[in-house]
Amino acid sequence: MPNPTLSPVAADSTIATILPSSGSTSIVSSDGAGNAVNYFLGVYVDTSSDLYDSNFVSGAVDQVAYTHKKLGGDVLDIELTVGNVYSAYEEAVLEYSYQINIHQAKNVLSDLLGMSTGTFDHNGQMTGGDASDSAVNLSFPRFEFGYAERVADGISVAAGGGGNKTVFSASFATTASQQDYDLQAIIASKADNPDYDFYNLVGNKKLKIEKVFYKTPQSMWRFYGYYGGLNVVGNLNYYGQFSDDTTFEIIPSWHNKLQAMAYEDHLWTRLSHYSYELHNNKLRLYPIPDGFIRDMWVQFTVEADGWREDSDRMHGNKGINNMNTLPFDNIPYKNINAIGKHWIRNYALAIATGMLAQIRGKFTSIPIPGDSVTLNSGDLATLSANSMTELKQELKTILDEMTYRALAEKDAAMVTAIDTVQQEIPMMIYQG
Repeated sequence: MPNPTLSPVAADSTIATILPSSGSTSIVSSDGAGNAVNYFLGVYVDTSSDLYDSNFVSGAVDQVAYTHKKLGGDVLDIELTVGNVYSAYEEAVLEYSYQINIHQAKNVLSDLLGMSTGTFDHNGQMTGGDASDSAVNLSFPRFEFGYAERVADGISVAAGGGGNKTVFSASFATTASQQDYDLQAIIASKADNPDYDFYNLVGNKKLKIEKVFYKTPQSMWRFYGYYGGLNVVGNLNYYGQFSDDTTFEIIPSWHNKLQAMAYEDHLWTRLSHYSYELHNNKLRLYPIPDGFIRDMWVQFTVEADGWREDSDRMHGNKGINNMNTLPFDNIPYKNINAIGKHWIRNYALAIATGMLAQIRGKFTSIPIPGDSVTLNSGDLATLSANSMTELKQELKTILDEMTYRALAEKDAAMVTAIDTVQQEIPMMIYQG
């Protein structure tokens, strides 16, 4: 029986099994339907994408010649396809974009917390959201100190200074001879009335009572300072008051604020007809009401879970909360400078070297007449892994030295050094 004639055909007749000395733009372009050829993702060659860049195509083509030379293609056959090199180049660009985005995330996360985020496709490209109309990862943000401000808001609420929670007010009528009042129940019973600004907000939520008083707060208090007469702060040594020794002293604004707070506390306590105890929103009045004072007022906040925000303060809770929600997509190829492209070129070579190691590792040796040839897959694999590790570590080290904080520290050190030098320079002697 005669041997059959076999006619093997390559899966893709446009690529060779041996890496040529140069690439071709005809193999790098898309197939006309937005599908990239010879790339595992095709992020930068999809003509329908905003990231499409003809310069990326040129870079991938040049990478073929670079890889051919660096791996000794002038002497030995390189068992790689052009598509392998193109894919390695794309992976290197995406890795560089990843490293830069991580670096920028370290810089700006604190300032962007609570800002708008976006939605992303399978390639990491932004497809929607409030931030989709701007390249956030290419922008220099304003310093908003989002995390510090959110912490300060919480402290301000606890201290009674406002913050990010709405303070509500409610009143209730006292009953003669009734000393105890359940403020939680009283306010909750009013919360189903649309006339109140806390309508439908209470339910079974815990209320935090801030103040209790028997007269409405005034829009303005005229402060009488204790150093002198009306709106006068006398000299601390002489306590003068419109006499020869009278002075009007400039004191810090915080001092006036403390005085005002003390005066307000004086109104609600020392001048009040009532004192009270408050335990778990259960109010006990002293003395027992006799019916003379009819209405009492309370100021309170509604304790909500940490994921909700007041309806008039929607900014923040549904935006950026960690690195994952930063509106960072892949960096456009055109915005990568010569420094980045040199790194990409070397990283792509390291990836291609690893591919070659995988291919040659299928057979540890090839038999030849009277002997065998041992392949260097192990050496290539080690070289590839070491090169990628070193390149990423080098890039990370450089970027860590260039965080906004590190730059500020360098500027401070520079100012200190210049000041030291200036102190050592002798003064000039001028002659008349």
